[in-house]
Amino acid sequence: MDTRTADDVVAGVDLTGVRAIVTGASSGIGVETARSLARAGAQVTLAVRNTDAGAATVRDIGGGDVSRLDLADRASVAAFVERWTGPLHLLINNAGVVVSRLTRTPEGWELQFATNHLGHFALALGLRPALAEGARERGSARVVTVSSTAHMRSPVVFDDLHFERRPYDPQAAYAQSKTANSLFSVEATRRWAPDSIVANTVNPGGVATGLQRDFTQQQKDYLAAAEAAGAFVYKTPQQGAATTLVAAVAPEYAHSGGHYLDNGREARLVENDADLFTNSDGVKRWALDPEAAQRLWKVSSELVS
Repeated sequence: MDTRTADDVVAGVDLTGVRAIVTGASSGIGVETARSLARAGAQVTLAVRNTDAGAATVRDIGGGDVSRLDLADRASVAAFVERWTGPLHLLINNAGVVVSRLTRTPEGWELQFATNHLGHFALALGLRPALAEGARERGSARVVTVSSTAHMRSPVVFDDLHFERRPYDPQAAYAQSKTANSLFSVEATRRWAPDSIVANTVNPGGVATGLQRDFTQQQKDYLAAAEAAGAFVYKTPQQGAATTLVAAVAPEYAHSGGHYLDNGREARLVENDADLFTNSDGVKRWALDPEAAQRLWKVSSELVS
């Protein structure tokens, strides 16, 4: 296991002049991501649902701005984009939700897919002009999206994205959203690299955060079994944020995207039938499939338009 912290990754890195957005930056690894970016000199905007918690985080990390963002609310995403002015150099799609029962948005979308993928997709799409401006200013702009080993449990099921016909399985729904996160990076890089915007996906590893508070007993049992099998070792939030910071600041990812990083390096590609417990450091082919990425982009564009 890579035991580096986010602070270790940014040590000696000067991010003065870099404007960064971190979604979900009021708890867990989002706080540590924002903290390390700020320590390196970046101007960080915390995009959060709870602005009071965001303000407390700003005080804790010693600086930054707070702007309200509810990724499951299309109007909130649009309002955030409208408020943003000037260049953007770094967008970190860190926020995420885990639910234990079927929950739908007003549009009828399954909540985990709507928040973890569609909300971030709409946000990045809306901020693309700002990212392009940032790239012109500094030579490149980066989008980093936080996925999970859970992506290995399910591809994107295009014929039933929102569990309208199949029985609801919260773990499968979460897994589908995490695969979608990776496919977004693949297609965003293909489309936006000519503007020097690149996107990469990261797996933070096992970190105990508020995401687990609503787990069902089945979800808790599965996590315990994965830990017992050696699929992961728990990291601290600072360690969990380290791979995000690698994708955000490492020179080798300034102009190279479409990658899935695990433990601070590019993950090894494994087959779609690979066992999760013995391949937790890998990325399944379905999460990097360019055809699926293009299809997901088309479907997502139609949904959020």
